[in-house]
Amino acid sequence: MKPRLLTFFCELEAGPLRELFATPGVLEDLVALQAGVSLGLLDLGPERAEVVRRLNREGIPVTAWLLLPEDQGYWFHAGNVAQATARYDAFRAWTAEHGLAWDGVGLDIEPDIRELRRVLEGGWRRLPELLPRLGRGARVREARAAYTGLVGRIRADGYRVDTYQFPFIVDERQSRSTLLQRVSGVLDLPSDREVLMLYTSFARPHGAAMLWSYGPGAASFAVGITGGGVELPGLHPPKPLDWAELSRDLRLAVRWTHDLHVFSLEGCVRQGFLSRLRTFDWDAPVDPPAIPARRVDVLRRAVRGVLRVSARVLR
Repeated sequence: MKPRLLTFFCELEAGPLRELFATPGVLEDLVALQAGVSLGLLDLGPERAEVVRRLNREGIPVTAWLLLPEDQGYWFHAGNVAQATARYDAFRAWTAEHGLAWDGVGLDIEPDIRELRRVLEGGWRRLPELLPRLGRGARVREARAAYTGLVGRIRADGYRVDTYQFPFIVDERQSRSTLLQRVSGVLDLPSDREVLMLYTSFARPHGAAMLWSYGPGAASFAVGITGGGVELPGLHPPKPLDWAELSRDLRLAVRWTHDLHVFSLEGCVRQGFLSRLRTFDWDAPVDPPAIPARRVDVLRRAVRGVLRVSARVLR
């Protein structure tokens, strides 16, 4: 069954963004698919505003995916609440200045990109640096309270609030733990729509099993990656999903939810996937990875056991 909501992430600088939406057929395909776009706001400039106005004119729902400059962490996390709040203020002013319409606001909850790069460049040598973070319980609680206040402000302004989360946040929440949040800086935040980032391209050959394990109970999740995204040193970008892999993930995903995201729009256009989705058979047979998913379930139960212990020990 075709999903009720289909949204494509788009994370491009202003020039490539303008070129993408000038590509023949892209807007027509999005309209035909009744799909929306979660647009990464890498800047708040006039070129990006013009793209948003064009999408508004076509009736394509646009989510404002808020991002920060890289020297402020890029994604939202426990250490940059003040910068995130200032970014939202700047976004409101930019929106009013250019007369833009939004379907919602997306908060991307991931580690500080600068810290992530240092860890990836240093490899295992950097791990001891993470141990002092176990004592950051108060920091996590304070940051969560501040971000919850920001979410309230966004809602009061009339926007739906989406959060883009790593799937491990589900296990942390179920275990009533903050261990992973202390170490990584991510936060378990309230929102109107939580989108789990289940990118099977990063987990080959176990990606489909991971998707199938986290699928039950997920209100919305994202599949990918078909191309694009930020580059991180020390982490070789995985090969983008091919058509067979994307088709598999989409057909598995609609077994659990009818609210799907795809990362990324530019990757789908580059590989010729967007137009093919117009005639995509969502009900075609697909083999659920039930047995491999049970192995993922066993691993998740073990992780939750550790997290439950940490919840009793860490304050």
